[in-house]
Amino acid sequence: MPKNLPFKDIVIVGSGASGGACAWKLSSSGASVVLLEQGPWFDKNSYPGDSNSWEIDQKNSFDFNPNVRKLDADYEILDKESDIHPLMYNAVGGSTHHWTAHTPRFHPSDFKVKSLDGVADDWPISYWDLEKYYDLNDEMMGCSGINGDPANPPRSPRQMPPLPLGPDGERIAKAADKLGWHWWPSDSYQASEDYKGRVGWNNHGTFASKKKWQAIASTDHTYIKPAMDNGLEVRANCAVQEITVDNSGKLRGLLYVDNKGIQYFQEAGKVILACNGIGTPRLLLNSKSKVFPDGLANSSGLVGKNLMYHPYAAVSGVFDDNEINYSLGPLANIIIVQEFYETDKSRDFVRGYSFQMNRSHGPGHTALGAGGAGKIVPWGKEHHLEFKRRFKKYLGMAVISEDLPELHNRVEIDDKLKDKNGIPLPRIFYKTSQNTRNLLDHGIRSAEKLLKESGCYETNVIPILESAGWHLMGTAKMGIDPKTSVVNSDCKTHDVDNLYIIDGSVFTTSGAVNPTTTIQAVALRAADKILES
Repeated sequence: MPKNLPFKDIVIVGSGASGGACAWKLSSSGASVVLLEQGPWFDKNSYPGDSNSWEIDQKNSFDFNPNVRKLDADYEILDKESDIHPLMYNAVGGSTHHWTAHTPRFHPSDFKVKSLDGVADDWPISYWDLEKYYDLNDEMMGCSGINGDPANPPRSPRQMPPLPLGPDGERIAKAADKLGWHWWPSDSYQASEDYKGRVGWNNHGTFASKKKWQAIASTDHTYIKPAMDNGLEVRANCAVQEITVDNSGKLRGLLYVDNKGIQYFQEAGKVILACNGIGTPRLLLNSKSKVFPDGLANSSGLVGKNLMYHPYAAVSGVFDDNEINYSLGPLANIIIVQEFYETDKSRDFVRGYSFQMNRSHGPGHTALGAGGAGKIVPWGKEHHLEFKRRFKKYLGMAVISEDLPELHNRVEIDDKLKDKNGIPLPRIFYKTSQNTRNLLDHGIRSAEKLLKESGCYETNVIPILESAGWHLMGTAKMGIDPKTSVVNSDCKTHDVDNLYIIDGSVFTTSGAVNPTTTIQAVALRAADKILES
C-alpha cells in the first residue's frame, strides 16, 4: 500500500524548461506547490570539459541519448521503429543541462499554418498572446542577442549583447550577404557576460571548458531556486507511476515511487504535467481507469499521436586557412539563417527551414568524422596529415526543418517491457515524410551553396541526423475542439478538470526553430491562467 501524503494545492511533474518556469510563477501565489522530478539534483562540477576524458564522457555518461547514457534516473526508449532517436535528460533542470541554449522565437506565421498554407491546424493562440511571456522568460533565463531582425516582429532589448561572431562567423555572414540571404546573430540563453550568478562565456574553445556549461541557463538555477525562496517544495528522485481519478473521472492525485522503492500517494487539487513530448503521453497512457480505459484525458484518441521532432540535416565545409581557428567561441548559437523559413509555392514542399552555424568539435569527434567533421580520418601513414587538415578547420550548417504533424508518428506504451519502477516503457514510431525529405534536400543544397561561397574547398553531407531528437512535440495537441485535441488554449485537458499539460506535447505545429523559448512562454501563460481559475 502506498503511503498517503498531506494534500497539496498544485503538483508539477517534471522540472525542465516548462516545469521550472511554471513552478516559479505559481510559487509566488501563496499556493502549496510541489515539484516532482524523476532525476537527482545536478552537480555542475560533473559537466564534461577540462579533463582529458571529456569526449569519452560526452559519448557515455553525458550522452544526449538515455539509451546510451543509462543513468539510474533514465528509462529506456524503444526507438528501433523511429528514424530519429529521442534525446532527453532527467535531473532537476531537465534537458536544460544538455542543450546548446539556442533560443529563437516562433514567427507569427507558425501559429497559423492552416490558414496560410492549408496544412495541419492553426493554434488556438497567437504569437501576440505569448509575446509578454517571451519577454519575461528572456529576463529570467538571460538572453544574449540584438534587436532589429527583419525576419521577426520588433522585440524588447535583450539582456546581454550577442555572442561574438568571430572571424569564422563573419566569413559566413559575408557569404550570406553576397548571396542576398537573411542572416542574424542567434538569440541565446548562453550568457555573453556575467548574469545573475552565471559566468559570462566568451572567447573560449567549443570544447574542453566548463565555462561553456556554467554560462548556459538551466532552470534549476534560473527558476527553481528562486521559486524555492517563495516556498516551492522540490522532491527529486521521484518517478510518477500514475495519475489517479475517482469513479466519476475527477482528479484525485498521483502515485509515485522514490529511489528507495517506497511508493507514495500525493493528493492534489491540480496536477500539471511537464514531462516532455514522450514522458507526458507515456504517463497519460499508463493512467488507465474504468472512466478512461484508453488512457487519461484521451477521449480524442490523440494522446501520443502527431509526434514531431524537427528532423535535421548537416552540411560541413572544410577550409584551408591557418589564420583562423574554427573552434574558438560557442559551438553553436552564432548565426541563424532564415531565408527559407516561409512557404514558397515554387518549391516541392510546404513550410520551410532555418539553418544555424556550428563550429569545429574536439579531436575524437574530428577523427571519427562526427559533429560535422565529414569523413572518418583513415588509419595509416596519412592519418596525421589528414587529421591536421580537418582539426579546427571545419564549420557546419545544421538544417532544422519544420516537422508537420502526422497521426502515424506516435508514442505508445509497450504491453510487456517495463522500467525498474514497474512503469511500461514508451515505444516510438516515426517516419520522415516526403515533404520533410524534399525540404531537407533543399536545405542541404542551400547550405552547400553558402559554405562554398564562404570559401571552403570540401563539403560533407549527413542527409538526416538520426541522433538529433532533441525537440519532442505534438503528442498532446492544443486546440479548441475536444474531439480533435487534448488540451485547450489554457493547457487544461478537455477531459479532466484541474489536469494541465504545459510542455512541448501541446504544440499544434512545430515551427522551424528550436522550441524551448516557446515551450517556456506557453508554460508561463498557462501558470497565469491556472492562477485565474
